[in-house]
Amino acid sequence: MDKAMWKALTGAVLAAAVVLGPAAAGSLGAGSGRYAGTETCAGCHEKEFNNYKKYSKKAHSSKSVTIMAAKLTPEEVKECYHCHATGYGQPGGFESMEKTPEMANAGCEVCHGPGADHAESGGDTSLIKGKLDVKDCETCHNPERVSAFDYKPLIFGGAH
Repeated sequence: MDKAMWKALTGAVLAAAVVLGPAAAGSLGAGSGRYAGTETCAGCHEKEFNNYKKYSKKAHSSKSVTIMAAKLTPEEVKECYHCHATGYGQPGGFESMEKTPEMANAGCEVCHGPGADHAESGGDTSLIKGKLDVKDCETCHNPERVSAFDYKPLIFGGAH
């Protein structure tokens, strides 16, 4: 993929995150919007966490950003973080590899929304998005990519 094509793709992903992200977040209960990190989820969701760590490409998404960073401008790299890191630019979310490396990968909260309030409440389900639908995937993936997903393997790869 050449640089112009990559720029167009990252621009489209950023636009989708900006447009669809608030809509997805608006479906959650009234919470602080703070991110907790995937390790926090492991305490109550051990099976899902272990599947995520073992099978999910999302568990290593920061590697993709790191590999591509040399070919991108700093602004383009920041665009990548909206989908390839957890909570980029949000309270408790990813800031940088130096400050918040534990949030560098696309964790549970990329799909399920900010989870600090959910975790602190002992699991109040109104404070997290439990049931996801195809439109949630389109926050980071274009509709053509989503329609091509083979969901069964994703169930064991962190998209449960």
